[in-house]
Amino acid sequence: MKMLNADEVKDILRVSKPKAYVIIKQLNKELNDKGYLTIAGKIMEDYLYERLGGKCNWVPKRKK
Repeated sequence: MKMLNADEVKDILRVSKPKAYVIIKQLNKELNDKGYLTIAGKIMEDYLYERLGGKCNWVPKRKK
């Protein structure tokens, strides 16, 4: 399980860094409401893609 930070979410979604933090906060709230433990400022890569509707062709590959 890979945890993404705001910079990685920003690059994947092509949004600003503040917007990436807003998205992470929203997704972490959803996970907290389901009873999961979360880490502020990070989101599980699998959950991000699940909420996006799966990995899409328009999503650029992350730099390693």
